[in-house]
Amino acid sequence: MPSAADPTDDSAVTYRPVNETDLRACGLDRLDLAWLRRKTGVKWARVAPDVLPAWIADMDFPVAPPVLNALTDTLKRGDLGYPAWSNWMGPDPLAEDFTARMALYQWAPEPDWVRSFSDIIQAIQIVIQTMTEPGDGVVVQTPSYPPFLKTVTMMGRRAVADPIERTDAGWSFDLQRLRRTIARERPRVLIIVNPHNPTGRVFTRTELEELAEIAITNDMVVVADEVLADLAFAPHRHIPIASLSSEIAARTITMTSATKAFNFAGLRCAVTHIGPVELRDAIDAAPPDVFGVVNVLGIEATKAAWRDGDDWLDAVRNRLRQNRDIVCDSIVQRMPTLGCDPPEANYLLWLDCGRLQKDDPALFFRDAARVELSTGKTFGPGCGDFVRLNFATAPGILAEILNRMTAAVAESVHTGGPSYNAESQ
Repeated sequence: MPSAADPTDDSAVTYRPVNETDLRACGLDRLDLAWLRRKTGVKWARVAPDVLPAWIADMDFPVAPPVLNALTDTLKRGDLGYPAWSNWMGPDPLAEDFTARMALYQWAPEPDWVRSFSDIIQAIQIVIQTMTEPGDGVVVQTPSYPPFLKTVTMMGRRAVADPIERTDAGWSFDLQRLRRTIARERPRVLIIVNPHNPTGRVFTRTELEELAEIAITNDMVVVADEVLADLAFAPHRHIPIASLSSEIAARTITMTSATKAFNFAGLRCAVTHIGPVELRDAIDAAPPDVFGVVNVLGIEATKAAWRDGDDWLDAVRNRLRQNRDIVCDSIVQRMPTLGCDPPEANYLLWLDCGRLQKDDPALFFRDAARVELSTGKTFGPGCGDFVRLNFATAPGILAEILNRMTAAVAESVHTGGPSYNAESQ
């Protein structure tokens, strides 16, 4: 049975302090459970009252103060009319800020190549619709963010899996196998997610150079989802694949957003840097607004995050690094039946539950521990033994999640039966 400790009590777990003043100032060290349960977002609204959610990729932390201030100021001014940056009236509203942001990663993108969209999924759909034909192959690294796989198949294209596999050295992909797959399937597009969701890998320069060489040799368009770049943990460093050379930049669509690192996905604002000139021309030739227009609040939030939010982001990364270590240490010491590799970026842990021998480990943890995790079944072939755990919450809540999971695993291993009694909570 899970611990009866107050999940908002951060004394329930010990962790290595990094900068406690910053953590407290940003509201990262303690969260009120009742406040979280009043939220209307899907993470908390879609679970039963006795379930702790650790599934969808939303953080529990409060909004970054610079973002909150920018949104509040915009609303107080009543500045919600038609924006001056509408596509037919001027340059993309985030071109300058995106270019400045990429300087953090030693990349000088072309501001004129920047186009904003409501989200990354929309942008990928535009790429597939414009650059491929029905039946064309699209390489997707698996495990994959589920909407990517769904998008490819719903649009009548072939999802060509490129498995990233767990080895003794961590998660890696077989580039020679990828070359053989491409030679056989002749796909048109290569989707790269770096940092990777859900494994947390940050690809090395050597890996990216090899992927770039494969794309160039096979005349493929590269879609690079780099939305998690700001959440890489030192010493790992994000490298935009388009920064490697002008040749790869010209065939790469880089996609990013402040919404993931700064936790405002509901404002729906993404930025793309479009290398292929034919794609830029097709988008610009389309009727105004056929692809939708980014909303004013999403633009203002993104500008505030990228211009003034890095102190908050540093504190968040510190908390996430601590939480990652707490989770991984807990699994090694208390749940050795499970397998994991510490993610090099983001707040998601890809957890191998194969030794539990459950048809769906996520359902097991929901029923036996009253913890909601993301099922691996939707992440692609061969992922059914995995779950994805979101650890972006306060230490006390995370401790309760781990206590519940530990009790469920222990009872399952020893008795094969359930370990959680909802009536006792």
